[in-house]
Amino acid sequence: MSLDNLLPFKRNFLDLNGQKYHYINEGSGEPVVMVHGNPSWSFYYRNLVSALSSNYQCIVPDHIGCGLSDKPSDKDYDYTLAQRIDDLETLLDSLDIKENITLVVHDWGGMIGMGYAARHPERIKRLVILNTAAFNLPKSKKFPIPLWICRNTYLGTVLVRGFNAFSSVASYVGVKRNKMPNEIRKAYVAPFNSWKNRISTLRFVQDIPLLPHHLNYQLVESIDAGLQQFQNVPTVICWGLQDFVFDKYFLSVWKQKMPHAQVHEFADCGHYILEDASREVIDIVKTFMSKNT
Repeated sequence: MSLDNLLPFKRNFLDLNGQKYHYINEGSGEPVVMVHGNPSWSFYYRNLVSALSSNYQCIVPDHIGCGLSDKPSDKDYDYTLAQRIDDLETLLDSLDIKENITLVVHDWGGMIGMGYAARHPERIKRLVILNTAAFNLPKSKKFPIPLWICRNTYLGTVLVRGFNAFSSVASYVGVKRNKMPNEIRKAYVAPFNSWKNRISTLRFVQDIPLLPHHLNYQLVESIDAGLQQFQNVPTVICWGLQDFVFDKYFLSVWKQKMPHAQVHEFADCGHYILEDASREVIDIVKTFMSKNT
C-alpha cells in the first residue's frame, strides 16, 4: 500500500524562512492540534485525524526535519525547542487558530505543544496527553543508556544518522501489544532515508536538557511551571506503561501536576500508544471531547 493510501490527506505547506513546513489540515469545526515527537511524524496521528475530521478541524504539522517537511542543515535551521515552539505558533497564527484548541501531544510534542500553550493558555480548551513530558527528567528516572549514547557520543551520531538506528529501532520497540505491520513500519522510517535527512532525529536527542546549564533546561522549567494554568482545563491521559523512556515515573509526575486529569493506563502497550491501542484511545478521545463541549 502506498503512502498516499496510508496517509490520504491533502499536503499543505507553509514557508518558514525558506523552509517548507508540511501540515495536515482536515475537516472543520473546533481545532484539534496534534503535535508529534521524535522519531515520528504526522503519520502517527493518521487514524485520529480520520476519526475526528468529520466534526473538528484537525491540524497536524511535521516539525522541520521530519516527515514531509524540509530537512535543512544546521546553518539553515535552528534545531532547538524554542524554535519548534515558534514554528507551531507561526503555523497556527497563519491559520487564524486562536481559540478553543484541543491540544494532543506525544513524546517531544509535549514540550513543544505545552510550550505553545504556556504562551497562550487562554487558547486551550482541552488537553490530550500521550506518553510525553512537559517537564525535565524526573528525579526518580535514570536517563536511558541508549539515549545517552545517541546524545553524547560520535558512535551515537553514526548509529542515528548513518544507520537510522533511532527511527528504525523505535518502530520495533515502540509497540508492545502487536508487532507493527511492515508497511506501517516502512512509512514511519521513510522520511529518514539518508544521513542528511536524519538530522532532526539526532538533534532532538541532543536537545534533551539534563542539567541546569543545558540549553533548554530553564525553558522546560518555565513550561513545567506553567502547567498549573491548566488545572481547570479538561484533560485526558492515555499511557502505554511499557514505554522504555516515558514510563511510570513520567506518568506519576503528570498525575501530580494534573490531578484533575482522567487517566487511562495500558499495561501491555508501549511508546506508540496510537498504534498499540488505536481503537481504544480514539474512542476515549472522542468520548472525552463530546463530554467536554
